Amino acid sequence: MDYDSVAKINPGLIYASITGYGQTGPYSSRAGYDVMVEAEMGLMHITGHRDGPPAKVGVAITDLTTGLYTANSVMASLLGRVKTGRGQHIDVALADCQIASLANIASSCLISGKPDTGRWGTAHPSIVPYKGFKTSDGDIVLGGGNDRLFGIMCGKLGKPEWSSDSRFITNADRVAHRIEMEDLIEGVTSTRTTQEWLDIFEGSGMPYAAINDVKSTLEHENTRARGMITEIDHPSCGPMKLLSPPVKFSESKPSIRTAPPTLGQHTQEVLSEMLGMSDGDIEALMKDGVVA
Repeated sequence: MDYDSVAKINPGLIYASITGYGQTGPYSSRAGYDVMVEAEMGLMHITGHRDGPPAKVGVAITDLTTGLYTANSVMASLLGRVKTGRGQHIDVALADCQIASLANIASSCLISGKPDTGRWGTAHPSIVPYKGFKTSDGDIVLGGGNDRLFGIMCGKLGKPEWSSDSRFITNADRVAHRIEMEDLIEGVTSTRTTQEWLDIFEGSGMPYAAINDVKSTLEHENTRARGMITEIDHPSCGPMKLLSPPVKFSESKPSIRTAPPTLGQHTQEVLSEMLGMSDGDIEALMKDGVVA
């Protein structure tokens, strides 16, 4: 069932192979899971707090980005087949997709020839202030990404004099005095609640955000307004809330068409209708524990 064999039968076939390290290269026979690839291909080294150990991302992000790259490649191949009449083999590796997602950090290393600058937590290696700061009841991220935004932030924090302080006038100055700048900001942000700061920065034009847990995210007003939660009726479990498709189309209307299947729900249907197996053969497979 390899590509070369089946392509002889159907040259229009689009055949995607996803592996840890790809179909070629010295690691092609090596097993690879998300966390191993995060570790080996740079992501874990730049994830975590400045003075802490390397950390994996909170979800299997390399698996997810690899799936997205694969789906996009299949779509591109379908368009290519319209023009050429031929399909192709898509060789997708978690390792390659992980390297591609290093983005600006990889570009910086390639251009400078120097190692990356390590872990920065919520901070940015070359922009200050641009990180999470403690409030009296949580955390808020503030992004004074340029001198104008920094001035807005100073005003909203009630410290307009910071924008004319010789230590903080330009971003380069603020980077040079990072610790002083961040300590001063947190000394102010810690005096109010997160919601109070959100209200203060509302409409300012400056990027800011609360650091929410997952439950709060799912209950967020913008999450609800964007229709990111869909409630369906599961035949076995009753009402169930699921994440909605994230992309909105002007014409098409992606939706959750069916409830998540229970274990073995479609075994009989698949084996009998699609594979033509008899009831006796299916019962034998179930008895032997081959299928559920």
